[in-house]
Amino acid sequence: MHKRQRRILNLSILEKALKGGARYDDIISYRHKVERVGFELREENPDRSKRYFREVPGTRRIHVHVRQAGSLSEQMTLLFRDYLRTHPEDGLRYAQEKHRLMKLYKEERPKYVEGKGPIVWDILQKAHIWSQEIGWKPAVSDR
Repeated sequence: MHKRQRRILNLSILEKALKGGARYDDIISYRHKVERVGFELREENPDRSKRYFREVPGTRRIHVHVRQAGSLSEQMTLLFRDYLRTHPEDGLRYAQEKHRLMKLYKEERPKYVEGKGPIVWDILQKAHIWSQEIGWKPAVSDR
């Protein structure tokens, strides 16, 4: 990675971590709190199992995903994370592919996102097999 490139920080907030017993589908109960610390809700997000917030323009690129408890999105994200933490060779392969796609689709974010699909599904297939071999359960939060 070139020194001047800044990594995108992805944060996941799981529904059970929302303060005051807030529910994922009650966005009014947490939207203003997330926006107050510098993020904007992206209402055009097509995935109805998560809410997607982005940094305000001019600040470091950070994606905040509020995921619905028990959703496939939540489980797949945690499995992907845990698998990559224990399989650094696939983590490196994933990072290399992302950098290749970033260069190829620098100004075409939808194509970049679509281009990640094959490697993500390949890694998830391996992660699924690994999860069965070890009896995987989501690890304790990174709090």
